[in-house]
Amino acid sequence: MKKKISLVLLGLLLIVSLFLTACTKSPSDTTEPDTTDTEQASEEEAEDLSTQVAGEDGWIRATDKSKIPASSKKRTDTIIVGMGETQGIFNPIFYSTTYDRYVNDVLFSKLVEVDLDGGYIPAIAKSWDISEDGLTYTFHLRDDVHFSDGTPLTAKDVEFTYHVYLDPTYDGQSDLSKAVIKGTDAYKNGDAERIEGITIVDDHTIQIDVEESRSPTLGLIGALGIVPKHYYGENYSKGNLSHMQSLHQKPLGSGAYVFERYIPGQEVRLVANEAYWKGAPNIKNLIFKSTTNETDIQMIQTGETDFEEGISVNRDNVDLLKTFGFVDMNLLPNNGYGYIAFNHNLPKFQDKRVRQALTYGLNREDIVYAVFQEYADVLNIPQSRVSWAYPAEEDINQYEFDLEKANALLDEAGWEVGSDGYRYKDGEKFVIYFAATSPNVVNDAIIPYATESYKELGIEFIPEQLEFNAVVQKKQSGDFDMLFLAWGLTNEPDPTNLFHTTGSQNDLGYSNPEADRLMEAGLKELDREKLKQIYHELYQVLNDDLPYIFMYQRYNMNTINSRIQGFDFSPYRYFSESIYMAEME
Repeated sequence: MKKKISLVLLGLLLIVSLFLTACTKSPSDTTEPDTTDTEQASEEEAEDLSTQVAGEDGWIRATDKSKIPASSKKRTDTIIVGMGETQGIFNPIFYSTTYDRYVNDVLFSKLVEVDLDGGYIPAIAKSWDISEDGLTYTFHLRDDVHFSDGTPLTAKDVEFTYHVYLDPTYDGQSDLSKAVIKGTDAYKNGDAERIEGITIVDDHTIQIDVEESRSPTLGLIGALGIVPKHYYGENYSKGNLSHMQSLHQKPLGSGAYVFERYIPGQEVRLVANEAYWKGAPNIKNLIFKSTTNETDIQMIQTGETDFEEGISVNRDNVDLLKTFGFVDMNLLPNNGYGYIAFNHNLPKFQDKRVRQALTYGLNREDIVYAVFQEYADVLNIPQSRVSWAYPAEEDINQYEFDLEKANALLDEAGWEVGSDGYRYKDGEKFVIYFAATSPNVVNDAIIPYATESYKELGIEFIPEQLEFNAVVQKKQSGDFDMLFLAWGLTNEPDPTNLFHTTGSQNDLGYSNPEADRLMEAGLKELDREKLKQIYHELYQVLNDDLPYIFMYQRYNMNTINSRIQGFDFSPYRYFSESIYMAEME
């Protein structure tokens, strides 16, 4: 990181020090997880980095448990998790933000789960077989899994779940069509009433036939939350998902916890599923409470929450949390990245020279250092450094802060400086309306830097500060110029959902034929080394074409009242997937 600190940076460091606020509350899950073995090429580097700021296992442990707040000690059967506000979409097929995902993780079970090292382990599918040609997958289901109303989970529920994902009117973030299950096109676009490649062998065996052998297939068809047909399918017919969508806040699953109550903007209450197939959770009551960048540290300090998943990892916050004495902190490199999105549907952002100019014209290094200090690094591609697919740094443009180069690019793109000092093209003034989640310490850093630097470039930068879900809705509806959010990634590098012209999460209007070609090639390649080369070429294309201004990869920090133990973390596995194991000391 830079040692020379600007006056703006010093001011921002003071803000961070004073408010000790948390990192972006952001959506997650670029794609469904997919398959290949569990080798992680950069795992050792990630571990070395982690041990520089925490112990070898990523933990900074409590030093004085006698300081545990009395208010939290009184909750002998309840754990309260502080996190960003949910959208209230409690259905694994339709959710779109990390916070809804956390809730769905404990309400619904999957066929297979992602292990700590990024591989796959059995879940409600106790085992699976893959034919030698890679075209037939057979899942063998456990016979002891029940939904929380007591109904057994069978292959009919799995078949129903697939049909919902592939329904012609499905508009969620996932894209099961990438698995090319036989008969998908006929079902989505034709008159077929069932999907040819899905066969129920018996109550606890289901066979999936695909048209092509592809690297992501196991994750695409296996790492899905299964929903009960008897409940969600009661009024379902092909092309009509309205009944399912009406049940988002009345969920029924087979997970570790059972839904009890939702108070929008405040909390989600759940109770332990005593019949959970992995065994009843150790802690009876689970509450997801909405906290913000302004409240999360205070709430864990006073005992109002037991767990905070999103406190910003910076030197001030880590040092402050250490003084509390009673908290455990788990720090691991985040499998994700922060980014500033362009609305590619707007003509002013369709010239890559403009996007490059806006990247050169933003002092990302100072912004990232102001927020995170040594706990984050500037990133220039849409991939985390924990991934085996991450390329060598010398192979990608670093876009170091350079106003002279930014000005030259804007000149080349035909944006001329007018008498008022602002740039114009075809009579249009270059104005950027920036949709900013608030409160958010990253946006607090971006806004003054962007306002100042872009003004020097002849661009008016106008921030609009909104609550998190409002920004997500603007992104999904295309009602924005630029905005900052972050992605959490899965265990595989396929970004088709985000950047392919037809990607299910490509709500920015981005399109690049060469990127499309490489993503399509990546889906079909099974050899790890050849796949790595494909993704390296893809990252070079995206690094040059810039669908986003890539900002940073940071550390994740889970902050836990040490009265709660038993969580199992990794960059590939969210806390919500091990919360059933947690117990009180």
